[in-house]
Amino acid sequence: MQVTKVIEGSHAIAEAVKIAGPKVIAAYPITPQTHIIEMLADMVAAGAIDAEYINVESEHSALAACIGAQATGVRTFTATSSQGLALMFELLHVTSGMRLPLVMAVGNRALSAPLNIWNDWSDSVSCRDSGWIQLYCESPQEAYDTVIQAYRIAEHKRVLLPVMVCVDGYYLTHTSEPVSMLTSLDGFLGDYEPEFKLDTENPLSLGEYANPDYYQEFKEAQHNAMGNALSVIGEVNEEFARKFGRGYGNGVIETFNMENASHAVLTMGTLSSTIKYFIEREKSDVGLIRLRSFRPFPSEDLKKICSDVGSIAVIEKDVSFGSGGAVATELRSVMDIPVASFVGGLGGRDITLQQIKEIFNSAGKSGEGLTFVGSRP
Repeated sequence: MQVTKVIEGSHAIAEAVKIAGPKVIAAYPITPQTHIIEMLADMVAAGAIDAEYINVESEHSALAACIGAQATGVRTFTATSSQGLALMFELLHVTSGMRLPLVMAVGNRALSAPLNIWNDWSDSVSCRDSGWIQLYCESPQEAYDTVIQAYRIAEHKRVLLPVMVCVDGYYLTHTSEPVSMLTSLDGFLGDYEPEFKLDTENPLSLGEYANPDYYQEFKEAQHNAMGNALSVIGEVNEEFARKFGRGYGNGVIETFNMENASHAVLTMGTLSSTIKYFIEREKSDVGLIRLRSFRPFPSEDLKKICSDVGSIAVIEKDVSFGSGGAVATELRSVMDIPVASFVGGLGGRDITLQQIKEIFNSAGKSGEGLTFVGSRP
């Protein structure tokens, strides 16, 4: 059974966490994710979630508390944004290296300096090599569903990696839409049963010292687990769709208007909705590829989807300085067709329909270089 409410994206995430049933929630407020942890605090105080809620002194401490709790064999949750995620950077690698299936929501926000509280993807994209799965959502409904799926993905025996559920700050965190929420998970997410945990009856050490004789094999195992996650994300998405009637493409990619497209535009997050609107309004023959999973990067799926298109334009809200858009750079490494890189929306600047039209009109032209969208002269 499902109940539909008009609810903001942050509160939808909190509702998903509630039904997933973590035993420890550690939090430090930072705009624009604060509404998530505020609602979770209310839920814990009201007894709606049987969990310990830990108010900590920083985002670094929030993730540290979750690492310690997760290592004892319980589900945990935290959320952050921007500089908060940057402050966690040391512990992001600890979490993935210890193979702890922790789930964290990231309300995507620009990094300082200059100080900016608005949305772009610079925070999470800059952590792409930290060993965390990264799933990007288009709507509050998808954010709700993805948090639930994230626990199932992270805890899968072939994965055992932490997951970031990335949502555009303000566009999703503060926007209210109808969201269908589950009254029961109907066995989709069982009790958390860790393969290893800290236990006084069976002592062990986690995150131990590894010298050059062993360290590389640990990293290789993480890499292989990230590869396994591609199929697991698809399997979890498919099962979720069967049980609850909602799925998102093949789990890692969702397409729109690609049936007879001669060229494609690729993006992530809420920008996809604007592009879909433009395609429908203009009756464009350009297709849309929405990348749901940035890590792991679905190279083979993208090759298959793009086998009949002549070029791809990537529109993204991040930049890898001295290189270009991070997503476009990844795509160019696996494609043998032109990939044009467009970067815009930095610091929350709007990407307008006129700008999207100009990008669409450039489809099929050279894929060299980087174009900043909407910059003032």
